[in-house]
Amino acid sequence: MKEIVVALEGNPNTGKSTVFNNLTGARQKVGNWPGKTVEKKEGICNYGDYRIKFVDLPGTYSLSAYTIEEVIARNFIIEEKPDVVVDIVDATNLERNLYLAIQTIELGAKIVIALNLMDQAKKSGYKIDVKELSQQLGCPVVPTVATKKEGMEKLLETIANVASGKIRMNYRNIDYGRDVESKISELEILIEKHNSGLKQKYSIRWLAVALLEEDPDVLKTVFGIGGEEE
Repeated sequence: MKEIVVALEGNPNTGKSTVFNNLTGARQKVGNWPGKTVEKKEGICNYGDYRIKFVDLPGTYSLSAYTIEEVIARNFIIEEKPDVVVDIVDATNLERNLYLAIQTIELGAKIVIALNLMDQAKKSGYKIDVKELSQQLGCPVVPTVATKKEGMEKLLETIANVASGKIRMNYRNIDYGRDVESKISELEILIEKHNSGLKQKYSIRWLAVALLEEDPDVLKTVFGIGGEEE
């Protein structure tokens, strides 16, 4: 069996743990992240010819470097480069939840959106064009209702197809407007000129955006200043 490593991310209270439990059942291992007191959960699921290892990342609202949870989630995606990142999104609160998805896309990860709580969204009168959302984001979107185990089979199928290359990402850069885009371009050129080796590990555009946000870890990575003390 070929192993696929999948990171599960999402804002708190989106049903991420329920999705994790649905997919992995009793085949779970619980510990702590190295050097941290934050709980780390891993689980296994066999699907077709694949052995899928799920890593449940801490719930976060973003991938900035301001909390331990954010640092753990971001570092796992950057350092471990999982085959797929599944972002559990609350269908009743797209605006807030999709910020994390956009950051993950900017990192260059292969992402699948699990559009969870679809039953609650319908009860609230929301009408979500899943196909259009997928086209706008440039990645697969799978509607789910984790509490009823709805969409889990489709989610596994999509994960396998993304990991195997049958489904490809079609990302488009988020346009932040003329002034911001100008600064992003300037920073991209600066990074390429002085730290071209970084592109082997990072998305240069993501680094530029993070620098504009004064992300402390990225400031340290690019310029050797700031960042968390060891």
